[in-house]
Amino acid sequence: MFVKRIKIKNFFYKKKPIIKKEKILNLFKNLINSDNHILSSMDKSYIDSYTKKIISSSKNLGNVNLIGIGGSALGAKAIYNFLKPKKKFNFIDNFSNFSHKKNDRKNINLIISKSGNTLETISNTNILVDKRKKNIFITENKKSYLMSLASKLKAEVIHHNNFIGGRYSVLSEVGMLPAELMGFKPEKFRRLNYLSKNKQFVNSLILGVSNILTLNKNNITNSIILNYDDRSNDLFSWYQQLVAESLGKKNKGILPVVSVMPRDNHSLMQYYLDGVKNNFFTLFFVKEKDSKKIKNKSILKSHFYLKNKSLNDISFSQFCATEKVFKKKNIPFRSFIINKRNEEILGELFTFFILETILLGMAMKINPFNQPAVELIKTDTLKFLKNS
Repeated sequence: MFVKRIKIKNFFYKKKPIIKKEKILNLFKNLINSDNHILSSMDKSYIDSYTKKIISSSKNLGNVNLIGIGGSALGAKAIYNFLKPKKKFNFIDNFSNFSHKKNDRKNINLIISKSGNTLETISNTNILVDKRKKNIFITENKKSYLMSLASKLKAEVIHHNNFIGGRYSVLSEVGMLPAELMGFKPEKFRRLNYLSKNKQFVNSLILGVSNILTLNKNNITNSIILNYDDRSNDLFSWYQQLVAESLGKKNKGILPVVSVMPRDNHSLMQYYLDGVKNNFFTLFFVKEKDSKKIKNKSILKSHFYLKNKSLNDISFSQFCATEKVFKKKNIPFRSFIINKRNEEILGELFTFFILETILLGMAMKINPFNQPAVELIKTDTLKFLKNS
């Protein structure tokens, strides 16, 4: 247990780690002591580039339309669905048929793009943004399409820290302004100053990185998330981008795949158990007190064992059974059990996975902060559009 309400069982895998924990610990110390803007945004001392006036002036307005894609939206979406605030958010984070009511002037449009030139965000903004509404832009302080549009609309602009890439930006303005609009407090998410001194947290982090590197050296490179919590699906969509974009370089890396449980027991589990053994697993469970309960009067005698059980109880039994079978088959896995939902817990999960990803990149001698291959598709997309 590295924090009070998060229990982690680190990797069960019979092979001894190839990479010594001392080496990873030294990388961790060097990272923590470095002048790193990403890590700065994870600490309570970080100063946001927006004012509290934006929050107070938006409090009594309607729903928030968050327009962005990838790291510009996934972190806020993870916060929203994991914590379920009262404030209604609509996430326009892909091309789809979204509803657009012109008379709904009280809604806030929150447009987020680091570069200010993201094609999908520009396209959706063109359809949704109304100059009569409150429009807030989060983008780098430089010449771009969205900066020009914000100026034309006389909209509020919040400067995106240009040293923090989208997938690492959840604890900066990109994630924390939406979190404040939801009614949450940024300082509760930012836990690095506490966690970096917490022995249980650091030990779990170092051991996890060491084990993943060992698995990677043995050509076990698919990271399968078995997620037993519907409200965490977007958290692991965020994790998926974080790991894939940060580590998938130089013919190296880890492929993150999110599996929704217990649904995938009835589709993918057969492959996980008896297919090609190139996967390692993270089992993730959140204990719920208010989960729906089985109606005892409707249960037949043959299934008496379901009486007084909640859906969360049943799901946890499946979670424990999966651990047992994986252990028996020597399938490498780790487990997270979350006992409560709040800002601190989610902040600790964000921090854990960000640090784990950066340390893996450092150990693999990969730059975890860029994504050069993705830029090729962006360039050719523009060529097709200009020539069509």
